[in-house]
Amino acid sequence: MKKILTLLIIVMLLFSCGKKEVFIKENIIPTPKELIVNDEKLHAIKDVVVSESSDHLVYPQNKDEYYLKTKKGKVIIEGNEIWAKQTLSQLADASGRVPDVEIHDWSAYPFRGFMHDTGRNYQSIEMLKETIDLMSLYKINYFHWHLTDNPAWRIECKVYPQLNDPQYQRPGRDCGKFYTYDEIRELIAYAKERGITIMPEIDMPGHSAYFRNAFGFSMDSEEGMKVIEKCIEEFCNEIPVSMCPYFHVGSDEVHVADPKGFMEFTESLCKKYNRIAMAWDPGLPSDSTTVRQIWNTAAGSNAAQTKKGGKYVDSFMGYLNYYDPIYFTNKVYLHQACAQEVPDTTNALGGILCLWNDVRVDDKTRIALHNGMINGMMTFSERFWKGGNGTWEELVDYEDKMSYHKDNVVNNHDVRWYPNASTLWKIKIGDNEILEARGGAVDVNDLCTENSITVGDTVSAWASTDIYSECDTTIKVWVGFEAAARSNRISGGIGPQGRWENNGRLFVNGKEYFPAQQWNEPEKYAFHFNTWHKPEEELPYTDEQFYWMRKPITVNIKEGKNEIKLYIPKTFRGQRWSFGMIYN
Repeated sequence: MKKILTLLIIVMLLFSCGKKEVFIKENIIPTPKELIVNDEKLHAIKDVVVSESSDHLVYPQNKDEYYLKTKKGKVIIEGNEIWAKQTLSQLADASGRVPDVEIHDWSAYPFRGFMHDTGRNYQSIEMLKETIDLMSLYKINYFHWHLTDNPAWRIECKVYPQLNDPQYQRPGRDCGKFYTYDEIRELIAYAKERGITIMPEIDMPGHSAYFRNAFGFSMDSEEGMKVIEKCIEEFCNEIPVSMCPYFHVGSDEVHVADPKGFMEFTESLCKKYNRIAMAWDPGLPSDSTTVRQIWNTAAGSNAAQTKKGGKYVDSFMGYLNYYDPIYFTNKVYLHQACAQEVPDTTNALGGILCLWNDVRVDDKTRIALHNGMINGMMTFSERFWKGGNGTWEELVDYEDKMSYHKDNVVNNHDVRWYPNASTLWKIKIGDNEILEARGGAVDVNDLCTENSITVGDTVSAWASTDIYSECDTTIKVWVGFEAAARSNRISGGIGPQGRWENNGRLFVNGKEYFPAQQWNEPEKYAFHFNTWHKPEEELPYTDEQFYWMRKPITVNIKEGKNEIKLYIPKTFRGQRWSFGMIYN
């Protein structure tokens, strides 16, 4: 077991009774490489000139590079006009005024993507446009469009219309909903205007239950490959390479008789239509021309995996649905992009942030909220634009930017996130020594692994921290004792009426606090097993299953030091043993 520090750790978060000032120039996400403030006085924008000159540009291969200068309301732009204007929009105050600045900026990695799974849960073109607007704001430049999965094929298919027939699709999963080629072209054009390239994915031969339902044979069969060939031909004729240079062939989580042969087949189709092939890794074996998308723990955490040859993108720390959104945001900021201390784009292209919607979602507007999409985008953008990895101390400062964006830039969206990186915990797991952890959410499973602690199916932990306040006041607190993965539904379920989930407990200055609301469905949704392909997967998540979505409790705190204690039990094998506590 690792030695713990002897230093007593406490939270040095001061609750001020005054209002915090906002400094406009400090709140651009992702952070510009070079920013000089010549005059903080604000001026209304009078003129924007996009110069043909490149006098201030020094990286001709970097298509993201731009130079932006503002002086008394006049704006001059060189290089990437779209990114420069997104920076300008963030630089402006609520009245559209900007200070006099010079900004020279460029990306560490050329590929910064966001993946949306519409195969399992269809989302309208208008909803996808909103997502693309957010991506563009944060300079995320590839939209990975997961168009097919077990429930349905979401691409118009003229040659095989049965692929769009609801009778072959999973009941309750937006049956019969698909995107016409006109809609696909419309979205591609919309994205291009905002600096974004769309990369479609047809996952094959796995994740294709709809295919066997429609045809009676699998994709990897001789008959199946003939169907796929016709489908790809139709798609590539309808959507030319100028619109979609990349084509993602999936290939993950499947066992077939001839994996090498099937991949050679799909890769040959990409080459035939001059598309750059991308595939999941781990997945079926791909050749050196296919871009690998590294996605699981063994791959993404291991630098050797990223260096085994060929180009790749990093999605290891990129699954929004797998983690508590608070924990995820912190982990992404601390994550070392592409397993590189210093960015080298010879093979490392960048990363893709993924949002999987495995479980049925009836109200599509809840997808972003349940998965912390917007705060996840902010942090992912910062990490892969900048490269390398961050520190906790840097994250504390960066959270000021996130708070500003939450309140002023994306304030038309509901963002359930609060600053939390300053929170310091002392944690005792069973009979082990006291450990230290940081952040508003802590994965106790990870903490055990990091400290070589082995625990059984049932065990408990205590976590404590201190909050300092400048005055007697009240705070709003969101607290939870589980991070239910939004893919497989493994969960202890909603707590009994008046109690927290998994029998967790919260104490502030010795007083115990209980949930602020009456549960609509107490003691429901306790699934101690993977629900993939089971009826339980068709039960949509409710807000009260996620602590960040619930009503906060009001906690009294006094002037000076306040002691917070949490009791965190592990109650079953496979539990995502964690806790979260955020407050404002």
